[in-house]
Amino acid sequence: AITLGVKKIMEAKRVILLAWGEGKANVVKRSVEDEVTNRVPASFLQEHDNAVFILDKEASSKLTRINKPWLVEKVIWTDKLTRKAVLGLALQLKKPILMLTDADYIEHGMSDLLADSGPAYDINIKIFNKLQNTITGWPGGKPNADDSNRPERAEPARKRVLIFSPHPDDDIISMGGTFMRLQEQGHEVHVAYQTSGNIAVADDEALRFARFVIDYNEKFGIKSAEADTIYQKAQTFLENKKNSEIDIPEVRYIKG
Repeated sequence: AITLGVKKIMEAKRVILLAWGEGKANVVKRSVEDEVTNRVPASFLQEHDNAVFILDKEASSKLTRINKPWLVEKVIWTDKLTRKAVLGLALQLKKPILMLTDADYIEHGMSDLLADSGPAYDINIKIFNKLQNTITGWPGGKPNADDSNRPERAEPARKRVLIFSPHPDDDIISMGGTFMRLQEQGHEVHVAYQTSGNIAVADDEALRFARFVIDYNEKFGIKSAEADTIYQKAQTFLENKKNSEIDIPEVRYIKG
């Protein structure tokens, strides 16, 4: 790693800052749009004559030009953008959607939306109805019901549902109620875990579990040459494992 002070960086002819991922979104916004402060060293790049930020979509998501483009340029007010803007305004002002006024829209850079789709009353009703229609006690669709404004179609009444869970237990933590309701209403529900979780298991824990199998077999007189071989192979690998080295399949299986 190379460490440079802010002064040395500012003396460079050109500075290129790269940032990827949603986790960098807040600090990118503070670096680009907020006041210059030593609490965010990258914010000093605002004062550099030739500094460039190269970002992916997620890292740039909090920037005004991305998050609220209507504040910096004329936009086409699609249904999706309108919904985002109105919900964001209600949250910002801490007001119910139906209580937003023409003045609220004008004072927050949304006069173009009023001109296109106003007055505020009409926009509020439209967005409120769209939001209301996303709330249902039948996440898999309600049989024999009008589904024209529902989030999921009524037919077929019983569906095959696939839930993607980034990590084991995310499905229960994030949507346990929906999961239970789908099952109770007779749907065929499957979960696809997008990681085995083995990355979070320490090497010594994996070796301890492998050793437990050997001890268990010895205690009860179970002969298993395969188990002995796997343990010896895992032990040899882990004792000689280098930093950032990918685990062998046997170790990954034990950890998973």
